[in-house]
Amino acid sequence: MAVTRIVSDLSSSSLEAAQRFYTEVLGLEVVMDHGWIVTLASPTDPSSQISVMTHDAHAPVVPDVSVEVDDLDAAYEAAVQRGDTIVYPVTEEPWGVRRFFAADPDGHVINILSHRREQ
Repeated sequence: MAVTRIVSDLSSSSLEAAQRFYTEVLGLEVVMDHGWIVTLASPTDPSSQISVMTHDAHAPVVPDVSVEVDDLDAAYEAAVQRGDTIVYPVTEEPWGVRRFFAADPDGHVINILSHRREQ
């Protein structure tokens, strides 16, 4: 299992204000907008991203960080075998990801995800 991307997740009371800040101050561009989460990326390095969200549409909390992996099942099994707290079970989301949330030893909620591959 390998990590393929890490994105900071920030809670926001106003997606519009946050989006203006990150676009006007840092020059980031919106690459995803679901109405409750906006992901912004650098136009010169699309792997440099940040997400801001008012809430999570399906999970019980806003995660602290999202970590994309190439083998979600292996990451989930490792978390379960370690006895880590699973905050949100493995779920196939309608926007094209499989994910689960686990709490790290300090209680930070990590959104561990993989994008579904087209068959």
